[in-house]
Amino acid sequence: MRTTYEEATVRLYFLDGESEGGAAETLFYGPLREAMQIAENQPEEVQAGLFLATDNDVVAWLDFIEG
Repeated sequence: MRTTYEEATVRLYFLDGESEGGAAETLFYGPLREAMQIAENQPEEVQAGLFLATDNDVVAWLDFIEG
């Protein structure tokens, strides 16, 4: 994910790879800081399918927190 800041607007979504077609469900749209709090509070199996999207990039949640 390109350099960003806590107040950057992001979309936090869950990509369900098990459903037909891989449905994406938006969990939150707003500041990165809040999206991170929401993501951290999800169960591990949900965190594995979370992604953060900005206006110019997408990163898997687990890659973001490990980076």
